[in-house]
This record gives sequence, C-alpha cells and structure tokens, in this order.
Amino acid sequence: MKDKCLLVGDIGGTNARFAQAATDVPGFHSLLELQVEQFPTADDAIRHYLDETGAREPDAVCLAAAGPVIDDAVNMTNNHWEISVADITASFGTSAVRLLNDFGAIAYSIPFLAESDSVAIGPHEDFRLPQGDFNVAILGPGTGLGIAGLRRHGNMLVPVTGEGGHVGFAPETGLQIELLKALRGKFDRVSTERLVAGSGLPDVYEALALIRGKSVTPLTAAEIFSQSGSNSVAAETVDLFFEMLGQVAGDLALTLGALDGVYIAGGIAKRYPDVLEKSRFRAAFESKGRYRPALERIPTRLITHEQPGLLGSAYLVLELVS
Repeated sequence: MKDKCLLVGDIGGTNARFAQAATDVPGFHSLLELQVEQFPTADDAIRHYLDETGAREPDAVCLAAAGPVIDDAVNMTNNHWEISVADITASFGTSAVRLLNDFGAIAYSIPFLAESDSVAIGPHEDFRLPQGDFNVAILGPGTGLGIAGLRRHGNMLVPVTGEGGHVGFAPETGLQIELLKALRGKFDRVSTERLVAGSGLPDVYEALALIRGKSVTPLTAAEIFSQSGSNSVAAETVDLFFEMLGQVAGDLALTLGALDGVYIAGGIAKRYPDVLEKSRFRAAFESKGRYRPALERIPTRLITHEQPGLLGSAYLVLELVS
C-alpha cells in the first residue's frame, strides 16, 4: 500500500489542485496548483502534474470538482472542462476512480480538521465537534457558491451535496429588494450565486452604483475588496456581500438541521477573515425571526486549512482502495 500512487484533486472554476494522498491516514503531499484555462482537459492537467512531480501512474484517482456529478461525469459549472470516470480510466489505466462534488470533498474533511484549522466567527469560540453523531453544514463563496452538509451516524460519514448556490435569491431588506430588481434587468433568473460569489460581486457593485445614482468604472471582485477603504460603493458592496452570506448560512442551517455547526470555506472568506468577523455576517445568520434562539446556539466557523477539498478527497481515496 505504501508504494501506491493515490492521486487526489480539487478542481474549481479557476484553479485545479492536485496532490498524492498519504497511504495510511487522511493527508496529502506533493501539492501542485494549476490554472484551468491553461489546459484543454482535466486529463492534460493530470498528465502535467505527474510529469512535473515525477509521480508514477496513479493506482487510484479521486477528484473533487465544482459541479454536479451525473452519470459518473461532471460538466464544470464555471470552466470549460468535462470530467468523466470513463475518460480517466482510459487515460490512466486504473478502474479505481471516484468523482465527487467539490463541497462534498470539503464536507468529508470536517472530522479531520485540526483545532488550528478553523476559527470562530462570532460566539462559541470553545466549540469542539461532537465525538459521536453530528450534523453540520458547509458553504463557501469562491468563483461560485458551494454548499454541502455532513452527517456522522455511528461510524458512517454521510455527505449531502447539491447545487444549493443556484437556488433563487431571497432578499430580506429593502435594499436587497432593490438589488434584486436591478439584477433582474440583466438576468432572467437571479440565483444566490449571482450575488454571493466572486463572479457576482461586480454585478452587485454596478447595481448598487445604479441604485445610489453614482457613476462607476467596472471593477473585478479583487478590486472591489482592495478599494473598499476608499470607494463608498465598494465598501457597501463588501458589507452587503457578507450580510447576504450570513443570511444564506442561516437558511442552510435551518434547511439541513445543522445544529452542530456551520463551516465557511472558499477563497474569499479565507482571504478576508477580519472583514468577515467585523461584518454583519453573524447578525444576519441569527436573524431568523421565531428561530433566532436556535440559530444563536449554532457555531459558525471559518475553515483556515489551506486545502480542505484535498483533505476530504484523501480520506475518500483511502476508502476507495481499502
């Protein structure tokens, strides 16, 4: 077993990360991050990884991808790759192949996070994941908005995955209603991901400028954050972004019954932890009317582990070859 090459990957809308899983406990090494746009297919990117790291042909492959897994294949939601078990099997000669949703992989990582791999957002700083059964939720804004859940029942880890980022956006304030109306002029349907994701931030920024009667130059998501200290519309965009993220997180906790915690993943929250902590995220999370007391009891934590998707995939690839 120790000589096997267990290839794992975490593929998002912009970046693809590959590594080799440890063969004894969930973990990984030899990480390489690639730009999706530089490779025609996932197979090409994997071959590049193997060549760059000097790894042998993989004995097993477990890939997490940002999109729904249908008939053992993923049509990536936010990039041009199409990934299938059949193609990987044919290209690399192994039948031990597993595809899963990227947030399903992050969900699998939750029990294996060290104490230093997450931080409290709001109260419950002394939170510890229950030793027995638990039910948690995970969401994360990156290029898109990923959502998942994880339940441990006995010795079983049961992830709940779907495309929750594509449910319809539900405004909760007068400003958000105006924002929805503005975006309906651009999109036939306004999903939550249209606002609570890096890809949606520029649209929120421009819609807010329209609402405020201000003329602005279009900005990228990174530029909106970098200018939030000097640009009033950018500052309001960032504030509103984390408020809406809190609303979605609270809705997710209610939907999944995630009474044991809600974890925040994704590149945006990880890059701006102080802004998240000072934002209206937690207030919006708890603002659920009659269910406020229940939400107040639920911990919310930011995952600080650099690659939770690879950690979850490393767990699953061990299950695949055991």
